[in-house]
Amino acid sequence: MRAMSGSELSLQALSWRKLYLSRAKLKATSRTSALLSGFAMVAMVEVQLDTSHDYPPGLLIAFSACTTVLVAVHLFALMISTCILPNIEAVSNVHNLNSLRESPHERMHRHVELAWAFSTVIGTLLFLAEVVLLCWVKFLPIRPKNQKNGTISAGVAAAITSTSIMVPFGLIFIVFAVHFYRSLVSHKTDRQFRELEELEDLTRLQNELDQRGETSALHSPTSQ
Repeated sequence: MRAMSGSELSLQALSWRKLYLSRAKLKATSRTSALLSGFAMVAMVEVQLDTSHDYPPGLLIAFSACTTVLVAVHLFALMISTCILPNIEAVSNVHNLNSLRESPHERMHRHVELAWAFSTVIGTLLFLAEVVLLCWVKFLPIRPKNQKNGTISAGVAAAITSTSIMVPFGLIFIVFAVHFYRSLVSHKTDRQFRELEELEDLTRLQNELDQRGETSALHSPTSQ
């Protein structure tokens, strides 16, 4: 009975930990997605294009596409978190062991991870690209009247500077995301191995107790 209660407590603790982790991921996703998508929409609306300047068509297409995909990705992640988070919040606030089965965090684990990846990885990379494109759209028309031909204008220099600063940060972000993901997967694997070992020890202890109980029952005076 002790072994069985210990294994049940371990499984329940694991389920509650998964529940709280899913809730934290969905909360972070909703906050991040609402902030970044709002910024992208404001940047799209507030940017003032110089109609007298001949923008490269590829720059305008890239800026429009990046902004649209950025908003769509974050709104998709926000929709997932908005649909799943209230059900998880309702279960986590009850603190009842029976209500844990009503939480959708186990069945919709892939949806939670998808929203987390869209908001923190894909959405952040698109946001970095959005900043670079916004700098080019904003600073490219800036050109002094008395500038000589063949020289780089102040607007182009500012856009190149922002790009040269943002590209290393984007590479660092990608390296950190890959390293963090590998570390997290390794940590989960080690933790699952430890939990399996604990369950095996508890099962072995339960079997020993059952064998001792059967042996004592055979040697008891009533059995004779």
